[in-house]
Order: sequence, then C-alpha cells, then structure tokens
Amino acid sequence: MKPLRRVPLLVLLALTSCGIPATGVVQAGGPASGTLPQTPVYFVEKNGALAAVPRTTELPGDPEAALRLLMAGPLEGEGRLGGLFTEVPGLPTAAALPTDTAAAPGEPSSDAPTVTVDGNAMTIRLPPGMETLSDTGVRQLICTAAAAYRLTRPSLQAVTAEVTDGAGRLVRGSDEGCPRS
Repeated sequence: MKPLRRVPLLVLLALTSCGIPATGVVQAGGPASGTLPQTPVYFVEKNGALAAVPRTTELPGDPEAALRLLMAGPLEGEGRLGGLFTEVPGLPTAAALPTDTAAAPGEPSSDAPTVTVDGNAMTIRLPPGMETLSDTGVRQLICTAAAAYRLTRPSLQAVTAEVTDGAGRLVRGSDEGCPRS
C-alpha cells in the first residue's frame, strides 16, 4: 500500500475517535429480570362461573397471600361493569386503625385468613366478621388457595380443604372442578 493511500485512513480513524470520552460502568436501575411472579385468583363471571385471573404477588405459592388478593376484589375495570365480581367479602377490619392488640411477630393476625396445609389437605380459617359465605364464595376460597399452593407443589391429587367461616361454620370441598389458569 502506498504511503499516500494510508493518510486518509489514518485521518478517518483519528476523527472518529475524537471527543468520545472513556466511561466506566453506568448504573441504570436493577438487573434485567423476567416476568413478575403471579398467582391465580378466582373471581365470578356474570354467568356465575369461576374464572382464574392472574395477580402479581410477592409470595407465589402462599395460599394466605392469594386469599388476601381475593378479598381485595377485582381490579378497576374488572368489576361488575367489566364482568367480574366476588362473593367473598373483604377483610372485616381492612379500614380499621391499628390497635395495641396486634399479633406478636410470627403469629397470624386475628383479622386475616389463616391457612394450614398437611400434604394435599388444607384448612382455611376466616376471621370473625366473615360469616355466611355462599357456596360460590367458598368455591372461590378453595380454588384460590389450592391454586396458589399448587404453584410450588404440583400434584396430580386433588387438594381437599376445610373452610371455617368467622361464625365457626365448617364446609368441606376440593379443587376438583376448579377452572385451570
């Protein structure tokens, strides 16, 4: 290559690197991630059928967290005009101010549902103030709690559940027949 032919190449290289400062790593938020964890929550459609609706949760696989999402009700736009509703009332003390009678750390709060699981058998206890649930409301509770449980413990066996409402009424059921999400 002749020396004169190299000059334009050297000038071009010098000009393209001009004014570009060297930088280190630039922080721009958290690390890349996939989708947020979700759990199915069962609401009622206008025709009375249950429908699994995915909800973002910090505790996938936790039946109690899923029941709290259920008791919060459908999101705006999904409500009665959007076609979904719930027959499960919200927590009876949802708007109450905190009191000095709060549960000790590590103990369940008396105003939230509790779920205990032994294998594929589940016990759901509702707080006082949540009485007289309809059959559809009980199905919503069982389907929602069982679907959350199955997220981290898949099984071919049915999950059986005993639901005790706030008045002490006991209803038994299973997740057989729950629509799959």
